[in-house]
Amino acid sequence: MSDVIELKKTVKQLQSAVNDQETISILNLLKGKHVTEAILRESKIGLAVGKLRMHKSKSVADLAKELVKHWKTQVEKAKGKTGSGSTPTPASGASDAGKKATTSTPITPTGGASTSLRTSKTDNVKGGVGDTTRDRCVELIYDAIACDATAPIELVLTKSQGIEKAVYTDMGGTTGAYKSKIRSLFVNLKDKANPGLRASIVDGSLSPEKFSKMTSQEMASEERKAADKKIQEENFFKSLSAAEKQAETDAFQCSRCKQRKCVYRQQQTRSADEPMTTFVTCTVCQNKYASCPNSPHPT
Repeated sequence: MSDVIELKKTVKQLQSAVNDQETISILNLLKGKHVTEAILRESKIGLAVGKLRMHKSKSVADLAKELVKHWKTQVEKAKGKTGSGSTPTPASGASDAGKKATTSTPITPTGGASTSLRTSKTDNVKGGVGDTTRDRCVELIYDAIACDATAPIELVLTKSQGIEKAVYTDMGGTTGAYKSKIRSLFVNLKDKANPGLRASIVDGSLSPEKFSKMTSQEMASEERKAADKKIQEENFFKSLSAAEKQAETDAFQCSRCKQRKCVYRQQQTRSADEPMTTFVTCTVCQNKYASCPNSPHPT
């Protein structure tokens, strides 16, 4: 119990860390912790560290991946020693949908020779709705969420059922739009480069109802969103007419080289009653950026 309490405090410390160095220090301390499946589940430390695998800092992300792999190996070894390899009881039938699973969660090491993924079949899970189409869709969502999860079977199943139910309600039945939305959610959830999306659903920070309404752009990882934004800005700069007048100024300081040798041009990118957007190009390092309309002369 003391280990669980301590790790719960560590979860809060990770969530309130003010910089990457503090996060790395906490993760390094966790390396020396011996954990069991029960401790990981009750303290939620596995979920907290799992979300950091997509951190913007490569050092933090790599350390989080290493720690998750280490914990999975620990749990697997413990299972081998105790011989606890019982087959999970399937959750089948509409009346069984809300039952709690009483078996241990299968956990497989990542990055090693054995890289089999968790699925509804390996976990012996059924959709539990009672309709063939809807049950299959629940199982698809389960496959996507569980692929690299350490969460208990019953938790992943509950989340999967919640997502399917929200889509079913929004689309008014098992229509073509329903099936299309389920496929879109499955593809984005299954993305190996976006474990944070799966983790946010499992830990409850993203509700099934809200997730079911998200677009592919909204579901993208932070890295993908940043890359898309950069591409959009570059394309916008290229689309500006070369004949447009550019004025020289020293009112802007380049964020890259800190020089004040720039040219700028303005264009109406918002509604007519909004200020024009100023596009600045540093003549020293060729850095390009757009300044906020409410701050036309940043320094």
